[in-house]
Amino acid sequence: MKHLLYVGNKLQQHGYTPSGVDVYSKKFEELGFKVTAVSSIKNKYLRLLKMFFTILRYRNSVDFILIDTYSTQNFYFAFLCGLLAKLIKIKYIPILRGGNLPQRLVKSKKLSNLLFKNAHVNIAPSKYLKDAFNVHNFNNVLYIPNSISLKDYEFTPKPIDIPKLLWVRSFVKIYNPKLAIKIFSAIKSKYPEATLCMVGPEKDGSLQNCKAYAEQLNLNVKFTGQLTKQEWRELSNNYNIFINTTNFDNTPVSVIEAMALGLPVISTNVGGLPYLINNVEDGILVPANNPTHFIDANVSLVENPTKAQELSIHAREKVSNYDWQIVKLNWQKLFT
Repeated sequence: MKHLLYVGNKLQQHGYTPSGVDVYSKKFEELGFKVTAVSSIKNKYLRLLKMFFTILRYRNSVDFILIDTYSTQNFYFAFLCGLLAKLIKIKYIPILRGGNLPQRLVKSKKLSNLLFKNAHVNIAPSKYLKDAFNVHNFNNVLYIPNSISLKDYEFTPKPIDIPKLLWVRSFVKIYNPKLAIKIFSAIKSKYPEATLCMVGPEKDGSLQNCKAYAEQLNLNVKFTGQLTKQEWRELSNNYNIFINTTNFDNTPVSVIEAMALGLPVISTNVGGLPYLINNVEDGILVPANNPTHFIDANVSLVENPTKAQELSIHAREKVSNYDWQIVKLNWQKLFT
């Protein structure tokens, strides 16, 4: 039995959104691999020490070290863990999570070369990141997409007579949640019965800022906080348009989930989104931070319900390729 050591921010138990290590360590165990996952320590420096300790502890028994790799401060955690793995001669595999990683390749060129070029392979969950890494001459990159268990997502196309908007992300500035409220304010002036629900945990103060902004505009926005997958799937039955307002992104699972559920998606045209969505075929792409284009797209869905339904059907067909039953074969091939 192959032994995988998965290194990342395993912080779901502290109320954080489940990360790669939270989700995939369980999936890999179900595939029959032995998985050790770290770390769940909340303090980031103690968490890093736990990662080091665990790598050293299992250095004689582990076959691969998987490292969730982001573009922010956690990039340095990934670099240090990769460096330790190289020193003790264990194959390590960075899993590229950050939509802003292409900028990190430029800002931290030397460290990026050391981390990614010495890897056994780098896993890109989007073709966007694979292409970006190839441009910077990283050729040891394998595309394995983010996945969902499609059977858990009942496809239910929604009638769109009144815009009922759903936004699902962590409340972080780079995801531009405030834009959702600006969009809603304009839409509500045209459709007084329109609604907006925003789902996700607080991360950097953006949730409180959004609540204050909605109150300032006298808007009744529903803020649910963090929900489980099942809870927000059930909640989605009350909404008919999914909006993704981010300024940077990879291939967000929440968008894949919305496409699977039958919600037509309107998203910014950034990062990996144009690799996931074909504009006006299985979703609508608009420029980043542009409320006018978002508003026009919402109105077009209300005024063209047949087109909205076509988008939903095509989106569901596309995300069938992201089903875990298909994607898992790529992981099995990699580890065996």
